[in-house]
Amino acid sequence: MIKYIGSKRALLGQVGAVVQTILPDGGRVCDLFSGSARVGHSLKKLGYQVWSNDHNAYAHTLATAYVQVDRERWADKAETVLAELRQLPPQPGWFTRNFCEEARFFHPDNGARIDAMRERIEQMALEPELKAVVLVALMEAADRVDSTAGLQMAYMKQWAPRALKPLELRLPDLLPAVPGGPCLATHADAVEIAPKIQADLVYLDPPYNQHSYLANYHCWESLVLWDKPETYGVARKRVDVRERKSDFNSKPRIKAALASVIDSLDAPNLVISFNDEGYLTREDMEGLLARRGNVKVLEIPRPRYVGARIGIHNLKGERVGEVGRLRNVERLFISTAVSLDWDHLILKP
Repeated sequence: MIKYIGSKRALLGQVGAVVQTILPDGGRVCDLFSGSARVGHSLKKLGYQVWSNDHNAYAHTLATAYVQVDRERWADKAETVLAELRQLPPQPGWFTRNFCEEARFFHPDNGARIDAMRERIEQMALEPELKAVVLVALMEAADRVDSTAGLQMAYMKQWAPRALKPLELRLPDLLPAVPGGPCLATHADAVEIAPKIQADLVYLDPPYNQHSYLANYHCWESLVLWDKPETYGVARKRVDVRERKSDFNSKPRIKAALASVIDSLDAPNLVISFNDEGYLTREDMEGLLARRGNVKVLEIPRPRYVGARIGIHNLKGERVGEVGRLRNVERLFISTAVSLDWDHLILKP
């Protein structure tokens, strides 16, 4: 899966253990801010019927491939398409110009491969689920040869060694169908879709500060949409990054937005992931959940993202300072319909 700031890759065991404690016999789980789709993929692997949602197109594509798609239906067809794409000659175009020449996220040789493959995908008129699988294969192949520290806000001064390797398409880790029924991926604003959600448990991992996921991963949004938008700045961001703002990235508005989601949900159980660098305090979060019933908070210390550990650099790539902290605390806020015994649950950092 792609590199992703805020990804719960390191916490999948803990999140899974919490969900299994609440729903030991399975059920339907909704991940309302699915992002990289790691959590939904992990829960589907555990046998849950998963509904993943995100308002960014690239995240919806990831969730379609990793949650909605069933391996037995699409894996062979996807391999056939990938085999054809691997044989295409490189052809530089919009992607190469913006992200390999005007910016340096990818080496131009790989940019030309990406352009050729993406153009061909658009011409093939694939069924939506098959197209999602193929696009995720291309996205992940590009991610393995990028020249960044994990964000598409800036790129390395010199090519990262992996950027000089040839792009290689691989079939994503698709999962088989689950007994509980088909899984689902939707593409909607969380506040707008929350009243329509019906699930045994809803998992929320909203943005928690000013950093926009669209701005951080604008290359993937453009790769998926293939709308070849006007771009701006050193990072060649999509112009709509300036316009597509989320209340969850706003300190004055995040509390009301999250309260609206929580109060609209038709689900007896709720798990919220939120760390101590976010705009809302532990007390804020407990207050939002208090009227739902039983509330439990689990704290898990974690290293901060790789960019923090690299330090602060100027535009010349020179290190000019250190960040104030190298660790944070991930908190799982749990609201359940009935009181549960959590003594058996050991959450290792």
